[in-house]
Amino acid sequence: MSYVLIVGAKSDIAKATAREYAKNGYDLYLAGRNISELENLANDIRVRTQKEVELLELDILEYESHHSFYEQLEEKPLGVISAVGYLGDQEKAQSDFSEARKIMDTNYTGVVSLFNIIADDFAKRGSGFIVGISSVAGDRGRKSNYLYGSAKAGLTAYLSGLRNRLYDARVQVLTVKPGFVATRMTENMDLPEKLTAQPEAVAEDIYSAQQKGKNVVYTKWFWKYIMMIIKIIPEWKFKRMSI
Repeated sequence: MSYVLIVGAKSDIAKATAREYAKNGYDLYLAGRNISELENLANDIRVRTQKEVELLELDILEYESHHSFYEQLEEKPLGVISAVGYLGDQEKAQSDFSEARKIMDTNYTGVVSLFNIIADDFAKRGSGFIVGISSVAGDRGRKSNYLYGSAKAGLTAYLSGLRNRLYDARVQVLTVKPGFVATRMTENMDLPEKLTAQPEAVAEDIYSAQQKGKNVVYTKWFWKYIMMIIKIIPEWKFKRMSI
């Protein structure tokens, strides 16, 4: 068997990614909280692909459980994909640190805790791939979501360093930077249709970039150039803007 571990498996992007990997011949570990909600997805994938799908309980914020979670896997995965994400409430988080901490710990600290454990194992065996779903929001802070963006910026920097560390061990580290995606997390947002991707398209981009051994992928592709423009706006001008 050839398992891929997908963490944060209840997200729309994770579900689409699970289908993409299964149809391309991979068995799956799907990890998240309240995994009973994933039974229908798992059964559908099994029927459509005849691949193995195991559901695993994992709370990304329960750091002390991460070692035992990974050790209990009888067959260690070929790769891991984190689709963990929590947009949170920016306005609330500005005055309520518990909300700010939840945003930062969910999007950054918890993922780092788990990835450190898996990275050590992959480095020892000299193979594997690690995929972290970051965000274009981490490329430059904006007043509308700078706490979420700062956590994703941290994740992007972490993945860059991890990629550098694991290069000699022949372990691929892929940073995924989605722009707008039509998911439950964004369903109450007025997103521009032409700039918004469907989860299935993001999943295809993830699979393609991982298989090609890429380091970073923006999805949709044009976000690379949008963010390139946004990043070169001088700070004296950018701080006056609402974008």
